[in-house]
Amino acid sequence: MPTSTNGTHRRYALLGTGSRGRDYVRALCRDHRDVATLAAFLDPNPGRLDFYQDLVRDLGTGVAPPAQYGADDVERMITEQRIDRVIVTAPDHAHADIIVRALHAGADVITEKPLTIDAEGTRRIAAALDATGRDLVVTFNYRYSPRNSALRELIASGAVGEVTGVQFEWVLDTQHGADYFRRWHREKPNSGGLLVHKASHHFDLVNWWLDDAPRRVFASGGLRFYGARNAARRGLGPRPERGTTEGSAEDPFLLDLRDDESLRRLYLETEHHDGYLRDLDVFGPGITIEDNLALVVDYAGGAALSYSLNAHSPWEGYRVAVNGTAGRAELEVVERAAVVTGKDGHVAVDPSVTARTAGAAEDSRTEGERLVLQRHWEPAREVPIPQATGGHGGGDAELYLALFREVPPDPLGRAAGVADGLRAVAVGIAGNRSLDTGLPVLIHDLGLGGGSHTPG
Repeated sequence: MPTSTNGTHRRYALLGTGSRGRDYVRALCRDHRDVATLAAFLDPNPGRLDFYQDLVRDLGTGVAPPAQYGADDVERMITEQRIDRVIVTAPDHAHADIIVRALHAGADVITEKPLTIDAEGTRRIAAALDATGRDLVVTFNYRYSPRNSALRELIASGAVGEVTGVQFEWVLDTQHGADYFRRWHREKPNSGGLLVHKASHHFDLVNWWLDDAPRRVFASGGLRFYGARNAARRGLGPRPERGTTEGSAEDPFLLDLRDDESLRRLYLETEHHDGYLRDLDVFGPGITIEDNLALVVDYAGGAALSYSLNAHSPWEGYRVAVNGTAGRAELEVVERAAVVTGKDGHVAVDPSVTARTAGAAEDSRTEGERLVLQRHWEPAREVPIPQATGGHGGGDAELYLALFREVPPDPLGRAAGVADGLRAVAVGIAGNRSLDTGLPVLIHDLGLGGGSHTPG
């Protein structure tokens, strides 16, 4: 077995072999194989397990095939494979059960956000951590993106003074945003809705930027674009149950799994094992999550957050404004400037195709990022952002480095622990309760954890 320069080598298991887990496999088997062994996969679907075995082989690094386990084998896998850490990339509703079982079986846990989807799950996780004394990390990769780190540094420097409020708008486009309404995420008992599944990223950023804890949440929102009722109201006519059907190229909202080899192999060719359909129509029945959301969040330190999320925008990105007693900082990020269709009717994602297909002489909106500081009585100035490449604004590679290696102390405090995961999901859980009741919700009243894990 290879060993790292500091003598630390750990054995990992990946629990959940859907799309997200592939990045962890590549990181473990290529960039960090000197300090990590990917020893096992666990998933209820044997077809997806086979796909992941092929992924490891195709990387060509000579890594031995990981052992395969079914959904009920968490404890046996950890024992038989001597697992030090499990990585949880399973659907959100399964997080709490998997995390609790893994902790009690003797493994530390790295979990994708969100930590879990409801208050009961947070209480179970907190109790398991207290009982076992083991470690849990929540992977908020957006913290590691240079643009978000730059804003954190700016606020911490005192450049805007004492923060009085944050305005945060996030828009998901009709490629990315629509996809949540095809998959298991479309049912709130599976995902907690976008307030939990997606926005926990965003709430964590604000918590981290401010170095503060959310106190009270008031939410408003609804399903206003996707879903069968909205389709009927707009006169869209009859819809297919799923996107993998003849004529799908004529409708950019339909996803044909046959058009992408990974989607075909991961989902279309494995659906007979578990009945999971990855390509349901975004305008079909059964959607119980919201596509338009707005929140007001009060913080313990006195600042207030005004947040909005739209899941059917023609472009994708976010705008943040931080107001303080000494001035204002503004961050604007355009992750994808437009979603258009190519000559074949399918969504075109290549920027050159986008511009050509749109027929525009030049793009009026361009992909990129800009951080601006303007202090009172001074002109605005642009703050440089270090360049980065890769997923989540360049954050993924830095996150994996921090997860799998011994790194120097981070002055920005980007590593997220249990309290951070609880604080992020607390806003979404409180927001969902506010949506149900029409009233503001105090996070303290949710009873999310206990002892040292209480988010406050």
